Amino acid sequence: MSDTTQDGALATSQPPSEDAGLSPAELARKYGLSVSGARPSLAGYVRQLWDRRHFILAFSRAKLVAQYSQAKLGQLWQVATPLLNALVYYLIFGLILNAGRGMEKGVYVPFLVIGIFVFTFTQSSLMAGVRAIPSNLGLVRALHFPRASLPISFSMQQLQQLLYSMLVVFVVTVLFGNYPKLSWLLVVPALVLQFVFNTGLALIFARMGAKTPDLAQLMPFLTRTWMYASGVMFSINEMLKDRPAWIADVLQWNPAAIYMDLIRFALIDDYGRENLPPHVWAFAVGWSVLIGVGGFVYFWKAEERYGRG
Repeated sequence: MSDTTQDGALATSQPPSEDAGLSPAELARKYGLSVSGARPSLAGYVRQLWDRRHFILAFSRAKLVAQYSQAKLGQLWQVATPLLNALVYYLIFGLILNAGRGMEKGVYVPFLVIGIFVFTFTQSSLMAGVRAIPSNLGLVRALHFPRASLPISFSMQQLQQLLYSMLVVFVVTVLFGNYPKLSWLLVVPALVLQFVFNTGLALIFARMGAKTPDLAQLMPFLTRTWMYASGVMFSINEMLKDRPAWIADVLQWNPAAIYMDLIRFALIDDYGRENLPPHVWAFAVGWSVLIGVGGFVYFWKAEERYGRG
């Protein structure tokens, strides 16, 4: 069809489109369009992560190797760092402050070493999680992949580092008269539960750190407070025996203390059940499920917002 304008020019007109009057949402449904980067369903998100399991594992291994690539001792620092921390804490808390009172030296030294190595596992996973998105913005903005791959990969990196360190823990434990027995097998489920807990914690703080990068500057103060409240260097029961019982109960039921004490109980002969809070395995499973599943869902809910700030 054609028409003539006031200046004599010939203009053409088109018949009304069949899409006229449709809203953007209706147009998207009509042509099968979807929002770029939209959050998938929870089940679909889990499938995407499973499809990228090889990437997650390879990325964690690469980060582990690169961590000490510039140091002359290389990967030995994975073991040397927490071991040196344990030595410093033994000099200050064990010898000077006598924080191991109530325990013989053969119990206190492996008690302290286990506490340092196991707490470092949780601490490092948390710190890596809070930096997961801000430290990898280039990767997040350049490629499409489930963002939970990053904090999960960093937690796996810390797990691999702990497994190397456990060789030192076993050696120290044996040197102080604690020899392998069936109870040592309890280390496996304890570490599995702690890994799930750490991963959920990393996911929670990854979302928080993506929105507030300055949170990473605050975390060392929070983790240091958590360490002192978890009985890493001393027995909570012994240190608080003159205080109301509920204070010791609260500190013993915090997840970091629970996972440390389970591994101490498994490896140290004279660290008996009386040092564990009641229903300790139920609390270990409960913390793992609550933080692991809850952290995953909490991170997934903001999936479409990562890297867009």
